[in-house]
Amino acid sequence: MKFAYSGLAALLVSTAPAFAGGIERAPQSLSALFEDGNYVELGFGAVTPSVEGTDSLGYSTGDVANGYGFFSLAYKHQFNQNLSGALIIEQPFGADLSYASALNGGSVLLGGTAVEVNSTTYTALLRYKFDNNISFHGGIRGSYADGDVTLDGAAYSSVAGYNVNLDGAWGVGYVVGAAYEIPEYAARVSLTYNSKIDHDFDTVETGPLISTPFGDLPLLNGESTTTVSTPEAVNLEFQTGIAADTLLFGSVRWVNWSEFLVDPQNFTSVTGAGLVELEDTTTYTIGIGRKFSETWSGSAAFTYEPDGDDLVSPLAPTNGRMGITLAAIYTMDNMKITTGINYTKLGDAKPETNDTARASMEDNDLWGVGIRIGYSF
Repeated sequence: MKFAYSGLAALLVSTAPAFAGGIERAPQSLSALFEDGNYVELGFGAVTPSVEGTDSLGYSTGDVANGYGFFSLAYKHQFNQNLSGALIIEQPFGADLSYASALNGGSVLLGGTAVEVNSTTYTALLRYKFDNNISFHGGIRGSYADGDVTLDGAAYSSVAGYNVNLDGAWGVGYVVGAAYEIPEYAARVSLTYNSKIDHDFDTVETGPLISTPFGDLPLLNGESTTTVSTPEAVNLEFQTGIAADTLLFGSVRWVNWSEFLVDPQNFTSVTGAGLVELEDTTTYTIGIGRKFSETWSGSAAFTYEPDGDDLVSPLAPTNGRMGITLAAIYTMDNMKITTGINYTKLGDAKPETNDTARASMEDNDLWGVGIRIGYSF
């Protein structure tokens, strides 16, 4: 059962979380830290989303979401019977969206709007396990991120054509948590808190001239520093044996997306508002893992994120999701290969500006595939 669960947990990181609330692409699971002995793991994933709709004037937005791939790497070391540590590298946050311009048959209201966000995190952890099966874990997390946003289309009125570039910057936060295990039942419950991480981006803003009583002025243009916080989050993960070679597992993840604000100096001075406004999200996962033989295990998991307000940022134009992940795990000696596929139905949403719906995004979904290779030694 241990092999079935740990392989599945890794796969869920690769495929199921794509297009979660805000700009989340992975739930920052620490599953590698709970592997036995020394362990190294390499993962790859690819996601193909379809997010399209019609603006309020009847023009197509085009498929605004671009496909993407990503990787992860984890190394866990067992120092002694009680103390272990891990280094985890992953890409938990990202966005790659673009609305087809009106000149290319796209949306009149939002055409030309685009966002690209990239991030990579490096987490160093220690875990101490007491003889009563209680353990505590914690460490530091460094995050490197960059971003570029363009707002265009008639819905943005006088600021249409605005662009901001957030140059790459580092931020540092921390992770802390605890776990309780009952080995004879393959049972474990872990709770982990991930702090927010502040990034101070060197910022370059450009945009159209703004009409003032003194004439048309380049008020949107300039250089400054913008502080953006990737949000704090709480992960509750559990597993337990329910029959011979059968495991029930799941997780609950809360993310404080309302603290994720992007407020470039000149844009907020001119408009009185920031670039994004997101709601907090809670995501639930439940699944079954089954060991069929000494070499093969399989699993199925269901993920659900409730809908929020229908009015959403054009830079994150989905609202809730439901998905299923099917995984197969092949074990050979000390090596474990996990492959799987995810299908997620994305919730309908209405991208807005000034609290007015500008488009309707309906009947959208995505496919994700992932592979993880783990080796114990």
